Amino acid sequence: MAMLDFKALPPLSLYIHVPWCVKKCPYCDFNSHRSPKDIPEQAYIDALIRDLEQELPFIWGRTVQTIFIGGGTPSLLSAEAYERLFSSIRALLPLSSQLEITLEANPGTFEAQRFADYLDLGINRLSIGVQSFNDQSLTALGRIHDSKQAIKAIETAHKVGFENFNLDLMFGLPHQTEKTAGNDVATAIALEPSHISYYQLTLEPNTLFYQQPPTLPDEDPIIDWQIANQQRLAKAGYQQYEVSAYSKRGRYPLIGKQPIGSTPREELKGSVPFYACRHNLNYWHFGDYLGIGAGAHGKISDAAKQSITRRSKQKQPQRYLDTAGTADIILTQEMIAETDLGFEFMLNALRLTDGFPTSLFYQHAGLPISHINKALQQAEQQGLITHDIHKICPTEKGHRYLNTLVELFLPN
Repeated sequence: MAMLDFKALPPLSLYIHVPWCVKKCPYCDFNSHRSPKDIPEQAYIDALIRDLEQELPFIWGRTVQTIFIGGGTPSLLSAEAYERLFSSIRALLPLSSQLEITLEANPGTFEAQRFADYLDLGINRLSIGVQSFNDQSLTALGRIHDSKQAIKAIETAHKVGFENFNLDLMFGLPHQTEKTAGNDVATAIALEPSHISYYQLTLEPNTLFYQQPPTLPDEDPIIDWQIANQQRLAKAGYQQYEVSAYSKRGRYPLIGKQPIGSTPREELKGSVPFYACRHNLNYWHFGDYLGIGAGAHGKISDAAKQSITRRSKQKQPQRYLDTAGTADIILTQEMIAETDLGFEFMLNALRLTDGFPTSLFYQHAGLPISHINKALQQAEQQGLITHDIHKICPTEKGHRYLNTLVELFLPN
């Protein structure tokens, strides 16, 4: 890794994984497991804290900018469990005064009081896995909620005070038509979330759908639906800033009791110009992140060693609980090879609609932009990007053929 040269380290986020779901969805390739009758909530919080303590030597003194609690279904855990976890996080880590804390939630697990309590704890952003507002599609996807529950969950989020929340929507679903795909987007817009994630169903390996593929709509009309619905989103004020992410403009909400940060809320007003997911932006900018929890992944840059290392934790919940606080909790650990860094960086950053400053490559990958000059020239010649000394930006064609674009940066 002799060429790496970190003058400053990238921003740091924290990812927390909760591995249990009420039911495993047939399309899901995330590390999720059907929940036992009694989730070992306290034992799992203990394990998360031990896991975090073990990670501290890798990030001493660095401030966490965002926290994302994913799954699985994190909304299965009580507010009391998160209160104890957050108390330890505050004691162990420096936290940004503008901390974004996102929690993934399933409409089938929505309870008004529980979510009001989450808000009071400082969780200031939800990501609600709706997927569709069509009952036939929801049944085909194996979801535990119906359209009425989805709408009620969103209305509850508004009612308890969440100003900032995302709705996950998928298209290209079993039994879906142009009309039902359009109705999904129209319903989502009418419910006024601050953010919508809109992406196509894909059949991933190691899923039931991959082994037993459902009948899906033809690809050509799906593309037409996507374009039409993207136009609907834009007309409604949702700005596309990433391949599948659409954000309302507005001011970042400062809500709840804010027990995690210490800066008075009046000093923070207007600090973020729109409701983009800052945690995901850090991923797409090739920032660093700690990963704690069963199956969690992390990526950490080390200025002293001039290296970038990826680590993952034991996937099986019981194995994770048994190994927390020991070296055996690590499932995989590898240093990213210098030859792979250009591809790894571009794999993430090229997802951004408005591109990124060329200086970010040096700052977050530790390499000069000349490291990928040949691929940049090829991409520009093929009309997939525009670039100059200041900025690299995928074209509309580049986003349409994103896989082709990214492959140009694969190491020889």
